[in-house]
Amino acid sequence: MTEFTLYTAENAPEESKPLMADSVAAFGMLPNLHAVMAEAPTLLKGYQVLHDLFQKTSFNAEELTVVWQSINVEHECHYCVPAHSAIAASMKVDQDIVDALVNKTELANPKLETLRETTLAMARDRGVISDEQIEKFFAAGYGKQQLLEIIVGLSQKVMSNYTNHLADTPVDAPFKKFIK
Repeated sequence: MTEFTLYTAENAPEESKPLMADSVAAFGMLPNLHAVMAEAPTLLKGYQVLHDLFQKTSFNAEELTVVWQSINVEHECHYCVPAHSAIAASMKVDQDIVDALVNKTELANPKLETLRETTLAMARDRGVISDEQIEKFFAAGYGKQQLLEIIVGLSQKVMSNYTNHLADTPVDAPFKKFIK
């Protein structure tokens, strides 16, 4: 396997240094994912921008978690599943929701379950989902805006999940307790 560097503020490419400082300011630490992404400043910047934009969508904390974790679990991302479990805890998302997502069990809330099903259909079928699934999504109370906003979360998760697969990114200490 190709080894990737976990960059620091001292040895990172110049273009990545301010981006890494932004990560530390946002998370109180430099996540190993960002330390790996620093190899390609455009990847790190793109990831940061999409992370920020996805948090500005119409989704609440539970819905953000459903989209993120559905994709992380589907992609079998060893890093992002515990990282987003920690993020969900910091956002005060009910642990039963996180557990159901990680364990691939049905969510108790039908609207959130429909969001998960739609997110997974979009991820699995590369955006080609059935009219029935779209109708179910709309019937659950979501609209075209939310259907399109899933794409923002999916794009962000492709960037992180694929990076972690390539780099076998070590899970950060604060996230290790969330490994299942």
